[in-house]
Amino acid sequence: MQDVERAGVRRVALTGGIASGKSYVRARFEALGVPTIDSDVLAREAVAPGTAGLAAVVKRFGRDVLHADGTLDRGKLATIVFADSDARRALEALVHPEVRRATDEWFAALAADRCSYAIADIPLLYEVGRERDFDAVIVVACDPDTQAQRVMKRDGVSETDARQRIVAQLPIAQKIRSADYVIWTEGAFEDTDRQVTAVFDRLHR
Repeated sequence: MQDVERAGVRRVALTGGIASGKSYVRARFEALGVPTIDSDVLAREAVAPGTAGLAAVVKRFGRDVLHADGTLDRGKLATIVFADSDARRALEALVHPEVRRATDEWFAALAADRCSYAIADIPLLYEVGRERDFDAVIVVACDPDTQAQRVMKRDGVSETDARQRIVAQLPIAQKIRSADYVIWTEGAFEDTDRQVTAVFDRLHR
């Protein structure tokens, strides 16, 4: 992707497949002094108790997606949307506009004299067509079998469910072809750290 001329801080997107290691990579950039924001956190805030977002989700999917305390049962909702592409698109239409608005406000508030670029962790960057909103894209990648094992361990789901969640996103090979930078997380943490530092240095040039 070619850099886009914008005023202010350069906007860099961090994306990749589910359980590819994005959170770890984002934390490493943050440790190096790069401002970062996590779209998953913004998405949770968009459907917090009392929000219009949660009301819209309940209207679309029913009260069965709520815990007894009124908070969103993310696991139950995930089971629904990863098994039904129409349901997944409906959820994205409810949540993503608010995430995008909050992300844009965050970038606009950053001071260009304090940081040359900042990173937004956006898991579904390519799926929702947001790559053109950014000056550069970093894709975090690992082997699909590694992804499946990580999803199973993290979310407590079967291998079938884990692979269903993986194929619900664009193939990682397609994301890699569109990336400006790729960070592989197959190896030891030290290897990932070296790649993060290399990308950090290139973005500062």
